[in-house]
Amino acid sequence: MLSELLQGIETGGFLVIQDSCSYSGRHLLKSFINAALNRTEVVHVLAFDVSEEELKDGLKTSDAQRLHIHNAYSDPLGWTEQQAFTVHQFNFKDLTDLVKQTPHTKPVTLIIDSLSWILRHVTPPAVCKTLHQLRKGGAVRAVIVLLHADMHQKGTVGSVCHLATSLIAVAPGGKRDEAMAKITKRSKSGKVLQDEEMFSVNEDFTVTVHSKRSIPEQSLNDGEDEQVDPTADLTFNLRLSDSELEAKKKLTLPFVFSKEKKTALLCPGPGSGRIVYEPDANDDYDQEDPDDDLDV
Repeated sequence: MLSELLQGIETGGFLVIQDSCSYSGRHLLKSFINAALNRTEVVHVLAFDVSEEELKDGLKTSDAQRLHIHNAYSDPLGWTEQQAFTVHQFNFKDLTDLVKQTPHTKPVTLIIDSLSWILRHVTPPAVCKTLHQLRKGGAVRAVIVLLHADMHQKGTVGSVCHLATSLIAVAPGGKRDEAMAKITKRSKSGKVLQDEEMFSVNEDFTVTVHSKRSIPEQSLNDGEDEQVDPTADLTFNLRLSDSELEAKKKLTLPFVFSKEKKTALLCPGPGSGRIVYEPDANDDYDQEDPDDDLDV
């Protein structure tokens, strides 16, 4: 799946390369930059983590007309008021104007190196809103960001990764020059594809995949999820066997009267008592007006 992502991301795609201090994802990010240039796409890079010279090192210099690096490394907060990109310009309007400053007819891919620097100075909701607008606004074809996961809280990382159509989490591999990539790709239908691949980045920033392990397909549709049995781990049994069900049907409940019991209760036998009322003259009972004695 890593090779497929390098071949191209769909329009409106948002790819997150998630790394940590144990393994840097910048070499893989450069592989995506070179791959986009090979497809004759226009690439705009917001460089926050490293200088322009370091970022250009190893990239295809022959495609300099389609590679635009915006220096946000020397003055990221705009203290010197130089003509450079600052973190305060990370919003949909300014980014759209920045991309449109360079005339082009090819699709535009926006690279952010790295989003962690922006998240340290802009609130996560504002960052997520801008990323969502970039995906839907049509100013760029695709967005690829590098995210240092160990610099942020899990909620912040989860919010950004939730927006991503593809996620590549990189970690050290078994060998010195190899790394492991856990890839998650979400399709428009809601299905989630996952792979684990061992790869290495060559000196020319091409990627070699050594092995892969596919993970069973999942779905984001709750209606298609398997039904979980809530009684599976109970220490007691909530179900009845066939013999227990048969005994339950034959059981007579104490509040259910049989025909014989009803007859015995309604038909008095010998020696049973009864109450007889005989009105006298003082009762003054009027059959036409039974409530005549009430003061109403």
